[in-house]
Amino acid sequence: MAWILLRIERLAAFETRKGTHAMQHQNIVFHSLLKHVPWHRLEQIVEKHGADELSRKLNTKRHLIALLYGQLGGATSLREIVTGMESQATRLYHVGGAPVKRSTVSDANSDRPWPVFGELFAAMLKQADRGLRRAAGDAVRLIDSTSVRLSSLSADWATFSTGVCGVKTHIVYDPHADCPVYFAVTASNVNDITAAKAMPIEAGATYVYDLGYYDYGWWARLDDAGCRFVTRLKKNTPFAVVHENRVRKNSNIVSDRIGHLPQRLANSRKNPLQVPVREIKVIIDTGKMLRIVTNDLDAPAEEIAELYKQRWQIDIDQAWRLSRLCCGGGSWRQSPRHWRCAHRLEGRNCGLIGVDEFGAAGTDFDKAAA
Repeated sequence: MAWILLRIERLAAFETRKGTHAMQHQNIVFHSLLKHVPWHRLEQIVEKHGADELSRKLNTKRHLIALLYGQLGGATSLREIVTGMESQATRLYHVGGAPVKRSTVSDANSDRPWPVFGELFAAMLKQADRGLRRAAGDAVRLIDSTSVRLSSLSADWATFSTGVCGVKTHIVYDPHADCPVYFAVTASNVNDITAAKAMPIEAGATYVYDLGYYDYGWWARLDDAGCRFVTRLKKNTPFAVVHENRVRKNSNIVSDRIGHLPQRLANSRKNPLQVPVREIKVIIDTGKMLRIVTNDLDAPAEEIAELYKQRWQIDIDQAWRLSRLCCGGGSWRQSPRHWRCAHRLEGRNCGLIGVDEFGAAGTDFDKAAA
């Protein structure tokens, strides 16, 4: 993969005025990819956060180039990044990069403020929106989380219980683009809904999630933003029916009803979600019956059921992604700074993913990381 990034396409030679043969300069593939990075915006972000003040040996631009080279080239350690860049020093010159030392990259990973890369991602995501993503009204977002057990090296920041350490990854996944659009890492004892409330909401999008995000207040926020939500109702949740739609015979849809959720919650609190919602009972392949709820009162019941079924696609993607981050030969160190850096860079189809973090004030990135 690294060879492809640095490959130069052959062009036909031409004859100069002096009669000598020459060949036109051709940029490498990596150079073409880096042209999509808004470097002027990166400079503004660097100045805003003072990102070059603590790591003068490796400025932010060269740091980003090194990390992207490692990610797109499939490197599994800092040593591979350093060795690969050293072997291609002349070609990297034309993209503004240069060979780096392993300790220098490690120090930059530890000292450089992580929001620099998060804000750069937000700027690049707007570019992708114009040509790659579907209209907001058709955008589907699957939300889920996965816990990952860590070793005792992470005990100072990722302790879940006595003798058990771990992190939880929170993903907003785009099934059409087949990649995440938002990624957050927390300690494993952080509730899913706590992380969800900090996620940015895309107006007009469709959000699909499970029972871990059971919060009427958050559902109301989605509804206020013009979003469609699709999730499950608990078995014991009351539902006041005002209208019942017809369902097809010999279908896995048992019932399709419109009504209201409980008007009052615990301690006589008013339910913030006062709009009519729709309950669809569906039987899945295992024979289990689910109560699906949505604020979409018009779409076919089969479409709503299919949207919820898509949620399992995110589990497959998370397993693939975490296997790369956690099982890459044991070369990554388990510190909060590493997780933020690694998840920032993890992507598919040459795309980046958004990253946030919650309350993980941890140790410095291990400077001895291979």
